[in-house]
Amino acid sequence: MSSTKLISLSIVFALLAALTSTNFHILFLNHLVQFTPPTLSSIPLIFPILISRHGHHHHHTNEKKTTKTNICDDFPPDFPPPDTNTTSVFCVDSNGCCNFTTVQAAVDAVGVMSPKRTIIWINNGIYFEKVIVPKTKPNITFQGQGYTSTAIVWNDTANSSHGTFYSGSVQVFAANFIAKNISFMNVAPIPGPGVVGAQAVALRIAGDEAAFWGCGFFGAQDTLHDDRGRHYFKECYIQGSIDFIFGNGKSFYENCHITSIASLVAPGAKVINGAVTAQGRASKEENSGFAFVNCSIGGSGRIWLGRAWRPFSTVVFSYTTMSDIIASEGWNDFNDPLRDQSIFYGEYNCTGDGANTTLRAPYAQRLNDTQASPFLNYVSFIDADQWLQSYTSN
Repeated sequence: MSSTKLISLSIVFALLAALTSTNFHILFLNHLVQFTPPTLSSIPLIFPILISRHGHHHHHTNEKKTTKTNICDDFPPDFPPPDTNTTSVFCVDSNGCCNFTTVQAAVDAVGVMSPKRTIIWINNGIYFEKVIVPKTKPNITFQGQGYTSTAIVWNDTANSSHGTFYSGSVQVFAANFIAKNISFMNVAPIPGPGVVGAQAVALRIAGDEAAFWGCGFFGAQDTLHDDRGRHYFKECYIQGSIDFIFGNGKSFYENCHITSIASLVAPGAKVINGAVTAQGRASKEENSGFAFVNCSIGGSGRIWLGRAWRPFSTVVFSYTTMSDIIASEGWNDFNDPLRDQSIFYGEYNCTGDGANTTLRAPYAQRLNDTQASPFLNYVSFIDADQWLQSYTSN
């Protein structure tokens, strides 16, 4: 069975499971039909929310039915617009209605070290490809049509790609990257805790000054590799099971929905089978850390808010709603008590059944106003006044 057919199966099952109660985006179904083999293997259900909330379904009995003669009829004749002094627009559509049929081809066509912002407009659909944005291609925007209707999907693991860092379905090394209204997915099978080589990254962001609005990140272990640089995530959906937001970036997560897909744990059981973060600050001199503000954490399993991948791991959750899947101790020092003196794990004004700090690990901090202040403002936390404000105009 080809890899492009295999990786689609878990999405097929997820979509079919909800078919009786939910409308899907028609282009997602079209792509699934194309990539579904005659016989289906048993692939875990890993993307239960990849469904359209914006379907166009009309049932007016007095409407005349029309038949399109060209699949590209929806595209206006003047799209994409011509280049300006500051912006170029490339169009990607898997049906051939645009300049490019793959995202990688559009990235490859961007000029080396171009000072312009190149907006890669990506039509509805599932794009089965591994995408790399090299360091020589800064100032690129991926503009999808909604994170439930546009997705880039692949299925590499640490084993198949010679290391977790290289398993990303999309890997971005360039600076000044933007993504809007698109999902990044790794559909490798969900591993059990402790399985060697099963890490499977959906997105690796290793360029400085990157921003993500309304994006989805779908996977299991190591979903979002927030590798290095300053990053901003706004109103994103992030799904995984183990260490599913990890790396050594300095990043601000605002109004994001964080969902665990770890296995269910019986009431009263003390099993831990997941962790939201594994922040990788290795020394006091490094300037990195994750700040979560006005987010929500839910889903399944019994998980930690974070574990100390490196000795100076830094994570703060503020004004975040936490369900009862959060273990009472909250955090883990990677089973190395020496890290207890150097890690910085804090919570500030969080709510929900999982936010009770009474039984938290002794090194976890319940922050006061002064301590929390540096982690509440994205402008100061990621120097947003130097770069992020200009993004809002694109």
